[in-house]
Amino acid sequence: MSTVTPPDFTTRPTPRTAADWIARAGEVAAVLATDAVERDRAGATPYAEVQLLKDSGLVTLLGPVAHGGGGQDWRTAYRVVREISKADGSIGQLLGYHYLWNWAARLVGTREQWEHIEAEAARNRWFFGGAVNPRDKDVVVTEDGDDLVFTGHKTFSTGSKVPDVTVLEGVFEGTDRHVFAVVPSDSEGLTFHDDWDNIGQRLTESGSVTLDGVRTPWSSAAGYVNKQFQPRVYNTLNVPTIQLVFVNLYLGIAGGALETAAAYTRTRTRPWLHGGHERAVDEPYIVDTYGDLTAKLWAVEALADAVADEGQKLHDDPDAVTEQARGDFEVRVAAVKARATDVALEVTNRIFEVTGARATASALGLDRFWRNVRTHTLHDPVAYKRREVGRWVLEGELPEPTWYS
Repeated sequence: MSTVTPPDFTTRPTPRTAADWIARAGEVAAVLATDAVERDRAGATPYAEVQLLKDSGLVTLLGPVAHGGGGQDWRTAYRVVREISKADGSIGQLLGYHYLWNWAARLVGTREQWEHIEAEAARNRWFFGGAVNPRDKDVVVTEDGDDLVFTGHKTFSTGSKVPDVTVLEGVFEGTDRHVFAVVPSDSEGLTFHDDWDNIGQRLTESGSVTLDGVRTPWSSAAGYVNKQFQPRVYNTLNVPTIQLVFVNLYLGIAGGALETAAAYTRTRTRPWLHGGHERAVDEPYIVDTYGDLTAKLWAVEALADAVADEGQKLHDDPDAVTEQARGDFEVRVAAVKARATDVALEVTNRIFEVTGARATASALGLDRFWRNVRTHTLHDPVAYKRREVGRWVLEGELPEPTWYS
């Protein structure tokens, strides 16, 4: 954790407006930025960083005000993820996934369930993780009296060792019925493994997890009433919602890369000896590149904010969400996901063209921005996002709700 002493958030009033919360995220990001390179290199479990997210109140952003939450909506959550990701993509991802899993009870649960979980989460400043990975064989769920028993293995479990509670997902044995439940992360039979060793997003604790007979009461089965699931179209908003988290993660990392590179260029980049300029900031190709990359980033940020506004209308009236509205929203999300991927990869790669050869020094860690974007953008093929948009344009085809669309 940074040697810079973070602000004492306990002595300050809780932010009330979206702008105040984004400013709070900026303060947290400033602390995280001071030793982001060293933290990336060490790759240690980010206990202190998660505690900072708790102390600052950012973990309660979506929670009810009556129980100590921020009372904000997804539009603010996306902006907060973007702000934190400028400083540290790993911590930005952890926070974004936390928001998703904190919201999971509202996504699929009954009103009684999600009101209880959201109140407890806000009061106790729970940090959420999730043992959900659709590319793996399904976790098997069986009944034992009034309990459900989860057994299986997941390759990825972002958050892993740092959350207070973990969202489990599995399929009832011999059926195709899925079930979600929130359990304490120290539940018996829940084992997180230290096997996340990737080139980027090194502090996301995204290693595998084994579920060896993890028990939870039937009452924790989200959305089930008398052991029968109560479906709504709103249940299918998980993919576009998390994909917008991805978008803002990428845009935050790209923004952080551009800001860091520009500071380096102003202070350390040397002009080319045959260019005829005394300062690097006067080199026409450097000026042009920064202008080009900034314009592209601003354009995608504007699109991301507009799509978030569209999505919030669906979140504001869950029972009114139709298949058509859900499908149209997913297409818009797919479009901005594709553009954010391309622009973030371009920005994090091309900053080296305008910082110079010395900027490749390991001590500077400028490569972490590209490594982080490159790692996470492989989550699902961006070509399939472009396909969703193309099929919608040409045939009016709506994406079928799946784990990835």
